[in-house]
Amino acid sequence: MTNMRIVVTHYGGPEVITVAEEECPVPIPGEVRVKVLAAGVSLPDVLAREGVHPETPRVPYTPGWDLVGIVHQIGEGVSGFELGQTVASMPISGCYAQYVCLPHRQFIPVPAGLDPAETVAVVLNYVTAYQMLHRSARAQPGQRMLIHGASGGVGTALLQLGRLAGVEMFGTCSAQAAEIVRGLGATPIDYRKCDFVQEIHRLTGDGVDAVFDGIGGDNLWRSREALREGGRVVVYGFQAKLRGGRMASGAPSGRHPIRESAILGWYILRNWFLPGRRSMVPYSIQWLMRLKPAWFRHDLLTLFDLLQQKKIRPLIARRLPLTQARQAHELLGNGGVIGKIVLAPNG
Repeated sequence: MTNMRIVVTHYGGPEVITVAEEECPVPIPGEVRVKVLAAGVSLPDVLAREGVHPETPRVPYTPGWDLVGIVHQIGEGVSGFELGQTVASMPISGCYAQYVCLPHRQFIPVPAGLDPAETVAVVLNYVTAYQMLHRSARAQPGQRMLIHGASGGVGTALLQLGRLAGVEMFGTCSAQAAEIVRGLGATPIDYRKCDFVQEIHRLTGDGVDAVFDGIGGDNLWRSREALREGGRVVVYGFQAKLRGGRMASGAPSGRHPIRESAILGWYILRNWFLPGRRSMVPYSIQWLMRLKPAWFRHDLLTLFDLLQQKKIRPLIARRLPLTQARQAHELLGNGGVIGKIVLAPNG
């Protein structure tokens, strides 16, 4: 039996993405092999391909942070799993493949009957949104919050979860995505046509309680200006460094997993010395998963329950076959994607 997987041969643009066929992996003791039904495509995949994400593997590697699949083979010494059972995992790399072997502890059971594409969107995007909203921002009903990139995968997750939490939301987006953002309960702000800081103060008077900023760079200072006293910016990315899905800083290519995170850390450190009670707090799903694994499992199962009850509904921008992974990266890099792009390796 053969296995198709995507391989990043060296750091760079979408052209470094190749397709490989090989023998199907066999689970060693303690592992489970899954047949992948859905693999999420996310901005961290693009940043890792460029060599700048903190979790960038060494080349050659197979990208893909998250997957949903069915148990296909169970390794020696593993109990608690059944063949054909649906499971999810977030191994951070390796998910762009038809079959994946991972330690059994990395799999979390998925309730029966859920759509694999919607479910895989929950694993990375909605856990990120849920933890930033409830664990980083400590959202309370009636608070006001600003979401940058409100029509993207994490943005639409924040909008849906914020509405459930009773939060008044504002979201920066393009004019084309304004109706989507409005339909999810937020006030859209066209970042191309108006100054979002001025607009926030016009709409609220004294600013918002929290801003979710995955853009980074000097946008963090602007986000800070949108806060009311005692508010906080939740910092979770550096999308400002990308232009058309490529690094725009002019820095040399290669593997630089610390560089951009160190720059973000410098912004957060400088914030301590600015006047006013406005804080910046970093968020990293992978570090929180490592430091608080019980939180990750609890939050993901909570979200699966919300998905099963149809209280959340992930927006799926595109469902593409595995062989179109390069196109998926191009689409995401070009911007304007509403919701989540998902690969269907065995579709």
